[in-house]
Amino acid sequence: MNLQPYLFFEGRCEEALDFYRTKLGAQQVMLMRMKESPEPPNPEMCPPGSEEKIMHCSFTIGNTQVMASDGRCSGKPSFQGISLALSASTEAEAKRLYDGLSDGGQVQMPMTKTFFSPAFGMVADRFGVSWMVMAEPDAAKP
Repeated sequence: MNLQPYLFFEGRCEEALDFYRTKLGAQQVMLMRMKESPEPPNPEMCPPGSEEKIMHCSFTIGNTQVMASDGRCSGKPSFQGISLALSASTEAEAKRLYDGLSDGGQVQMPMTKTFFSPAFGMVADRFGVSWMVMAEPDAAKP
């Protein structure tokens, strides 16, 4: 069994994929545009003019595969009640990832030392995806 996040960016998927590639080192695995669908898109699901939007893509961040889409291209992505947790092997790497995700986003908790991590912070990125970034507990040990 494998659990994978699937994110709907409602028209900003390609922008998000480029952002995660730059800030997190995401690697694109697969990408299919609406116009490449083997079946014509349902006009109620896909507004006219969205042929270049992403119907489905997958990418990896570290060892995790993430799937994403432009969804219905409503322009109103909503990522409520969930956060993606990102663990780094060092404090410096956690800070770099946190700073990258903060670019154009909203800090929810500044990066700080906690009882469970030498560096932990929370941020909603520029797309509204909530992230918890932390250094592994062993990162503070020599």
